[in-house]
Amino acid sequence: MTKPIALVTGGAGFIGSHCCLDLLLNGYDVVVVDNLVNSSAAAVDRVERISGSDVAFYEIDIADQAALGTVFENHDVDVVVHFAAYKAVGDSMNRPLEYYGNNLTGLLSLLNAMRNAEVKHLIFSSSCSIYGDATERPITEGSPPRPTNPYAQSKWMSEQILADICARYPDWSVTALRYFNPAGAHESGEIGEDPSGMPGNVVPYLTQLAAGRHEELKIFGSDYPTPDGTAVRDYIHVMDVVEGHRLALETGPVPGFRRYNLGTGVGTSVLELVREFAAVIGRPIPYRLADRRPGDVPALIASPDLAHAELGWTARRNLTDMCQDAWRFQQMHPLGYEGLITTMGSSR
Repeated sequence: MTKPIALVTGGAGFIGSHCCLDLLLNGYDVVVVDNLVNSSAAAVDRVERISGSDVAFYEIDIADQAALGTVFENHDVDVVVHFAAYKAVGDSMNRPLEYYGNNLTGLLSLLNAMRNAEVKHLIFSSSCSIYGDATERPITEGSPPRPTNPYAQSKWMSEQILADICARYPDWSVTALRYFNPAGAHESGEIGEDPSGMPGNVVPYLTQLAAGRHEELKIFGSDYPTPDGTAVRDYIHVMDVVEGHRLALETGPVPGFRRYNLGTGVGTSVLELVREFAAVIGRPIPYRLADRRPGDVPALIASPDLAHAELGWTARRNLTDMCQDAWRFQQMHPLGYEGLITTMGSSR
């Protein structure tokens, strides 16, 4: 029996590489498209090694519709899982044009390539950031969008585009997964989060700090209306996130547009996260409190009830697991994927 083929955009990145691994281990063939701007082909090599399966890899930008068309010509794709986008809140405040240009133009290019290839099943990487400064605790899928930064706006605008397409073309099936704060790594330590440049997320910064690559953690905001004054987030293990993608894929294609929160329903403050990570590595983490960062909000905590009811999905890993797995990857890769030899070319 022929295996279903999933095209994963951004498949060499943090969540994308873990999704590729999960799909391969569950009977899918995988094709990866990635421009390697904030990722590494070495991650795809590691995915192949862990899974014992080959991955077709194309080093292209999804804004290049002609190149995407060639990928669809070469592979009989059944479903697209779309991760390729810029993703840092703070960076988006400094580079709004780049975020709108990359995230929206890339999506439109991909959708046009899918339409030309008659591929109508899409799993879209969305974000809890679209809820902005939500007053609800926890946040449900019915909570109103209040995006407070260009990154969040780009995700909300992308969802509106996708909903409009499904309204116009009723045979399309699109699922948007609004995940909260992914962290951790695969339990093998072979793949993990390795951002280019200075990490924009707190967990990879913590692991790099513990490895001696930074001197201290700067905590943005100590006067939020939260129990300890620092921002509260719903941290979710990356392997739980990618399992959510696969379950959304396997319950489809369901005609129309669906959206689900992927979170644990448990809020953790930045200071609580720092204490947990310190306990995992067995030594204190140096930090200092700083002013709030523009675009950030006090608290984001998910209600995962809808994903549980309709997808059969539940987050199975906790904060300790996330910290342990993230630290394991860092210990095995002191400089990330840098320096790892890869024989992978632009495509194969």
